[in-house]
Amino acid sequence: MADWFTTLGTPELLALAGALGWASGFRLYAVVFLVGMAGAAGWMDLPAGLRVLQHPVLLGTSGFMLFVEFFADKIPVVDSLWDMVNSVIRIPAGAALAAGVFGADSGTLALAAALLGGSLAATSQAAKTTTRAAINSSPEPFSNVAMSLIEDGLVVGAVWLATNHPVAFVVLMAIVVVLMWIATWMLFKFLRAVFRRARSFFTVTA
Repeated sequence: MADWFTTLGTPELLALAGALGWASGFRLYAVVFLVGMAGAAGWMDLPAGLRVLQHPVLLGTSGFMLFVEFFADKIPVVDSLWDMVNSVIRIPAGAALAAGVFGADSGTLALAAALLGGSLAATSQAAKTTTRAAINSSPEPFSNVAMSLIEDGLVVGAVWLATNHPVAFVVLMAIVVVLMWIATWMLFKFLRAVFRRARSFFTVTA
């Protein structure tokens, strides 16, 4: 893994920018900590725009927030509240991380990466929020924990695939994004129907 970034060209960097933006939409602190730790440990030679992530203060902060999020994200209802609180930071942070792959010296590419990262972060954030809200409509907690663990693994998988097999990552990402759009729309309609029935029930009861 020490040679991940020694021969990365523009396709690999664009794939990495997409991975960081997409994963930030549902696991921002895990992305920041994972990439920063990889750079600090010498597993990756981080691009200049991302080397701030390996600073000890930022590593400590992101590590603490990752610890809190790991447990908060696995508790029904708490996870949805956590998503609401963090929704304001995930999308701009995803855009910033994606832009950081190219740094200030590549203004056009950095801007393109920021747009890509922000859009992907918004997509995954919307999909995560609606999915968790739908899961929380069920009283059992196991599906919630399972979904959270899957998201944990997706962060590591996305970064690894983007840096080692960028073409495969781009193809899979395109498919996943389309599926997320479809799932978000369907789940939104489902949740709207649930809320409508709940409102009707309480209106009749009252």
